[in-house]
Amino acid sequence: MSLLGIDVGTTGCKAAAFTPEGRPLSMAYQEYDVRSPSPGQAELDPGEVWAKIVTVIRQAAAGAGNDPVQALSVSSLGEAVVPVGRDRSILGPSILNFDRRGAEYLQGLHGLLDPEELYRINGNPLENWYTLPKLLWIRDREPGLYARTYKFLHWGSFVPFMLGAEPAIDYSLANRSLLFDMDGACWSDRIAGKAGIQKEKLPAPVPSAIVTGRVSREAARQTGLAAGTVIVSGAHDQCSNAVGSGVVSERIAMCGMGSYLCVVPVFAKRPEPAVMLPLGLNTEHHAAPGRYVSFLYTRGGSLVKWFRDTFAGADRDIASEKGRDIYEILLAEMPPQPGSIVVLPRFAPMGPPDFASDAAGVIAGMTLETSRGEILRGIIEGTLFHIRDLVDSIVAAGVAIDELRAVGGGSKSAAWVGMCADIFGRPVARPQVAEAGCLGAAIMAGIGSGAFQGFPDGVEAMVSLGDRIEPDPGRQRSYEAGYQRHRELWPLLKSFLRGAQRAVDAGA
Repeated sequence: MSLLGIDVGTTGCKAAAFTPEGRPLSMAYQEYDVRSPSPGQAELDPGEVWAKIVTVIRQAAAGAGNDPVQALSVSSLGEAVVPVGRDRSILGPSILNFDRRGAEYLQGLHGLLDPEELYRINGNPLENWYTLPKLLWIRDREPGLYARTYKFLHWGSFVPFMLGAEPAIDYSLANRSLLFDMDGACWSDRIAGKAGIQKEKLPAPVPSAIVTGRVSREAARQTGLAAGTVIVSGAHDQCSNAVGSGVVSERIAMCGMGSYLCVVPVFAKRPEPAVMLPLGLNTEHHAAPGRYVSFLYTRGGSLVKWFRDTFAGADRDIASEKGRDIYEILLAEMPPQPGSIVVLPRFAPMGPPDFASDAAGVIAGMTLETSRGEILRGIIEGTLFHIRDLVDSIVAAGVAIDELRAVGGGSKSAAWVGMCADIFGRPVARPQVAEAGCLGAAIMAGIGSGAFQGFPDGVEAMVSLGDRIEPDPGRQRSYEAGYQRHRELWPLLKSFLRGAQRAVDAGA
């Protein structure tokens, strides 16, 4: 038998089959683009993405060979939802978290929901990053779509629903909506009522790693899975990444290096609002029961993808024809030591601490001698410096982080992981399976289907660590000057960059 983990991200989807011992049998990947119908808007076409999800499931299931898939689970991006009909039809686009639509509701919501009360109920700060403002925008700007929608499904709910499961959502993803009551493990009557959102349009909240349905005959025909294959509730992608890297207890944090660069510490109890709200940080259910997580993130991988497409479009095509990885080529061009390029990674709406949606990025310090590799190194350094600010702040507030576990596409680069160790000042271990989102989902599939007794059992069976990279004291000292320049640049340019972005939007 094998266990299938499906990972749906902002720019691509994967599916991978594993043995119950954690040995990879097959993996498939498909990439897609974020659409921007108007400036400030960002959405996915669910029909296009679903077709690619079907493709990767079919390929991964076929690659499992003599170990057919017995159970599956899904790891997915948070916040974005897909409107669907009772007949499992797709009714509209999926608005992404960094889309600016919905921002006009924040002032009114702040008047209805006290930040501390919201945090105590839901664990999140009130920002446009989450689902609620997008739902309000759909309700008021697309009333026909809102009325027709049977359920608004986060992607981790949408995929199982399309495969044949009942509409259900795990606690971690439900939390990304701003509508979930963490302690009650249910949709909040108070928040939904004040906001004017119908709870009936939301799926049923459930814990991670429980059976929510079985693959239908139609989905089996599309995907190559056996009809009746067990479908198990998954988790928000960063929680799945944490499970897939063995991060299910305190003092070890996951460092996800995918579309988002995201550090995920684990708590046994929820920190107080006075600790988290000034930092713009959330508290969310971990997939593992009795544990909570927070997310320190920026769109690091998306920025590297932008660099690839902008600076190496032709090289990417040539590399593909030769069977080479363009990222390996570009990362090899980086100089070995910290550079002089300073990058503010605010090329898209940001997450914590300020959730700036109207900023623009900066690449500073270039000369006619600046190489492409130096620019890439500056971009990676800039994203890591941004996260280091948050890591230092949360540690100062009493959250211990002794070690990081690096996962995701970026973790395949020893140079990139070494930069994490040096800039964060902590050892970074790499699990042997870098695609931790798929592995974490597969572990949950195993728990739900009875292959494992619980999360500790599943992690012990399927997660193995590879190398461990220690910080280099000399490079740590070299990074300090760049880190200080990075911290100084945003206050100097904040007003100008926000004004520049508003001018661009107005001209469009």
